[in-house]
Amino acid sequence: MPLSVLLVDDEPLVRAGLRAVLEAQSDITVVGEAADGAAVIPLVRELRPDVVAMDVRMPLLDGIEATRAVLRTVPDPPKIVVITTFENDEYVYEALRAGADGFLLKRSRPAEIVHAVRLVAEGGSLLFPAAVRSLAARYGNAEARATLERAALTEREAAVLRLMTRGLSNAEIAAELIVGTETVKSHVSAVLAKLGARDRTQAVIAAYESGFVSPG
Repeated sequence: MPLSVLLVDDEPLVRAGLRAVLEAQSDITVVGEAADGAAVIPLVRELRPDVVAMDVRMPLLDGIEATRAVLRTVPDPPKIVVITTFENDEYVYEALRAGADGFLLKRSRPAEIVHAVRLVAEGGSLLFPAAVRSLAARYGNAEARATLERAALTEREAAVLRLMTRGLSNAEIAAELIVGTETVKSHVSAVLAKLGARDRTQAVIAAYESGFVSPG
């Protein structure tokens, strides 16, 4: 069954461009569109998309609040990728902290857009560019550091988390550590549970905010 995507952006041209890129793929279908975050929850409940591509800045309800609302009120919520013009926009980072699974620049190449949708649908995390890693470090606080200390990650779990911050897939992590993919899946699950993270993206945010890894 094709991956289903809901497009949410107040610019019709942006939605049209994303639709053209995504529907050129045989394994992706766009099931709906919305011009504001206020329309997201009813559409998600009706259409049950796998992924929502959500603009950050919208007139009535922005992508941050729309993301929070979806994750708070919709059972088994879709993956959310926020789309933005500027990668160093603090709105982007707030959306990631609110639970978005990644973000895309509106100037991204078609192949990058398709890759991002497929990756988050599979539960992967997108590599954060330098600007976002710097924002994450700037948001660092004692609470984040305490959470990581309480997690008491094993040496292998810590190694897995470091590789997760590089945006590596389970298969790529397995190749780096010379272990089986199932072993990596177990370590990833343990890391998420110990950090209280919803998914890989939230674990990566915790790693940067706690100072476990640095932007460099």
